[in-house]
Amino acid sequence: MSVLTRDEAQTRAQFLDVHRYKIDLDLTAGEETFDSRTVIQFTATAAGDTFVEVKPATLRSISLDGQPLDPADLVENRFPLTALTPGTHELHIDAAMRYSRTGEGMHRFTDPTDGETYVYTQLFMEDVQRVFAAFDQPDLKSVFELTVTAPEGWTVLGNAVAEHRGDGHWALAATPLISTYLVAVAAGPWHSVTTEHAGLPFGIHCRRSLAPYLDTDADEILDITRACFDRFHEKFDEPYPFDSYDQAFVPEFNAGAMENPGLVTFRDEFIYRSAVTDTERQTRGMVIAHEMAHMWFGDLVTLAWWDDIWLNESFAEYMGYQTLAEATRFTDTWVDFGVARKGWGYDADQRPSTHPVAPDPAAVPDTASAMLNFDGISYAKGASALRQLVAWLGEKDFLAGINAHFARHKFANATLADFIDNLASATDRDVHAWADTWLRTTGVDTLIPHVAESDGNWTLGIDHNGSRPHRIAVGAYDHAPDTRTGTGTGTESLVLRDRFEIDVPLDGTPHTRPGNRPALLVLNDGDLSYAKVRLDDRSWETVLNGLSGVPDALTRAVIWNTARDMVRDGELAPTTYLEAARTHLPHETDLALAQGVLAFAATHVAGRYIAPEKRPAALATLTSLCRDLIRRTEDGHNPGLRLIAVRHLIDAATQPDTIHDWLTNGTVPGGPELDPELRWRILTRLAVLGAIDEATIAAELEQDPSATGQEGAARCRAALPTPEAKATAWHALFNDDSLSNYLFTAVAQGFWQPEQADLVREYVPRYYPEATALAARRGPAIAEAAGRYAFPAYAVDTENLHLGEQALTDQALIPALNRKLTDQIDDLRRAINVRNAH
Repeated sequence: MSVLTRDEAQTRAQFLDVHRYKIDLDLTAGEETFDSRTVIQFTATAAGDTFVEVKPATLRSISLDGQPLDPADLVENRFPLTALTPGTHELHIDAAMRYSRTGEGMHRFTDPTDGETYVYTQLFMEDVQRVFAAFDQPDLKSVFELTVTAPEGWTVLGNAVAEHRGDGHWALAATPLISTYLVAVAAGPWHSVTTEHAGLPFGIHCRRSLAPYLDTDADEILDITRACFDRFHEKFDEPYPFDSYDQAFVPEFNAGAMENPGLVTFRDEFIYRSAVTDTERQTRGMVIAHEMAHMWFGDLVTLAWWDDIWLNESFAEYMGYQTLAEATRFTDTWVDFGVARKGWGYDADQRPSTHPVAPDPAAVPDTASAMLNFDGISYAKGASALRQLVAWLGEKDFLAGINAHFARHKFANATLADFIDNLASATDRDVHAWADTWLRTTGVDTLIPHVAESDGNWTLGIDHNGSRPHRIAVGAYDHAPDTRTGTGTGTESLVLRDRFEIDVPLDGTPHTRPGNRPALLVLNDGDLSYAKVRLDDRSWETVLNGLSGVPDALTRAVIWNTARDMVRDGELAPTTYLEAARTHLPHETDLALAQGVLAFAATHVAGRYIAPEKRPAALATLTSLCRDLIRRTEDGHNPGLRLIAVRHLIDAATQPDTIHDWLTNGTVPGGPELDPELRWRILTRLAVLGAIDEATIAAELEQDPSATGQEGAARCRAALPTPEAKATAWHALFNDDSLSNYLFTAVAQGFWQPEQADLVREYVPRYYPEATALAARRGPAIAEAAGRYAFPAYAVDTENLHLGEQALTDQALIPALNRKLTDQIDDLRRAINVRNAH
């Protein structure tokens, strides 16, 4: 399929003015295809040629201004429109389009629980043409009118209010001007909860089989939606620009959510079938707030080209965390951001594939390259940069600039230059210089403190490895009276002596404070900037003995991230990180921190950074830690922390007896009772350990035939430690091509296990050529999954590294897989270096 280049888009935007799309979709044509009829009304500003994109199963007919054109002129996904005259034109296209099983275009899903079928669109970047013909680029905004024919008993949702006209015929109200990639349709026998707020219809929707779980959480979801909606109206001068607000939780969704105007689509894992922690509920709330922020930044004002995708995502990421904290009970969102998201940005920014938050337009020459920028830089680093900007400008001036941006570009498109100009109009500070240093550069700055004492004062100097200016807080902490033991038991407490702000780089003169030097000095306390920080030797000694005694969770997040970075950089032994976790997590109260530290310890430290012969000891440490957390929560006062500990104890089990007993009894002693998620988690670990067989998996699937049950069974079967199970799983991944995106991911997650290195060794060299061929056949979504989940990450050796480096020279690699392999191979190289350093 031809990708659209930036130059082509600029030429077409100057040549065309698109007024209106009339789209008729018939979803009753069968299980493989649907009918798509499109009328496009547009004006050519001059005489010339252009093209329209469409990717049909069959192009039945196409006509321009009443004159038939030859469908055979379609080349890949482009139909040429030649010899256009200046003035208005009307293009008619009639096509049969294929349903997707990979979450791209019009995805079709049949629920194994009840046999009901659902379809929904995901039209991001260049997938519009899988559903209807379009001039597919973000700066050719238009009005869209959709009609849909669906099976009786279905409900049709879209960007605007839908009217059912009988006999399965639905009409959606015309939209205001929006971009092609934001058009959305979701159809099926939805279970819906509807209400009204601020004079608008609000609705939340899910599959019927999930109805009880949606109903349980409907009040929470709608309360968050209303609270964020009201808070955004306090922040923004422009009112919500669409006629309704629906949120559909859809199956097998590739992203977390998509900001379609008036119809946000979410992955339906956010409808919880099993117990979750409050942090997971907070994450759902953040995504709700994130997508709502896009209604203004992304939908009302849209990027002109994909080099500015960061404007959409960084803004929504920042606003999602900030607004949720301001408007709901989830007031500690930035702790979760610090421990769960910021590392994503730091990691991405240290790989060969790093790029500026705002890349040079020449670096995003086409849609294929643009797709690669949906990463930790565009989200986490960009949001961190905006948070630093707000700290520097002040929120009042920041919002004044944002509101000027909305007012000047509403229902139109804007660029980074427009955004910076509008911010600059609201402040005397040099926002353009800030943008050059923060948005146009790559890499992570590192801040290293140097502390000295003399004459009743202490001084702070900072080595600044990097180029960006930072406004940071510095936290000075002392031992609390009568708590210093020096025993490393995690029982020491620390108190904040002072927190002060400084600008980095310093002017060359160390910063002087009165009194003795503190026991602990934390740079970037409060986590308002984006930089790796280090601790001086005395502070590190204090942390090893008293990290859990640091009073503020956000400060602890900064310190844990420091330890994480030091492990990744080879400066701290992975076993020391494990020992710190063993010492301090039993006293941790913040769920996001407990989950984040355990996840890094299990996945990276125990899974990749220590030698295989040391893995059993590492898992024993994690098991002991989790048992402590389980004992500590026996009184039921912290069920979220207990659930985290139970999950990680299951994953770290080296012997099957305990978790097999839990499965047999249907409960963990003292709780929780085993819900579907915990049952499948136990079964997966038992499969890895060779403690169950196919009959056990089949019996569980019979009890839980849901979509997540199907995924759980696929994961378990791939994890079985037999040559036959591995051969079957490999064939399903790389040869069958029938797995949906979610089932592909489940099989890939089960296949590679650290305990089974010898069993799967023969598949490591096979991975690279077979993944390359698979990606070329099945496209970017499966390429992403193959690169993320099917990569042999646990083969931490130079042979795998050399195979990967050689694979990157293969010209057959599609961009999506090339990017994932580039990142995976760099992570592999880092893991080898960490092992060699210790």
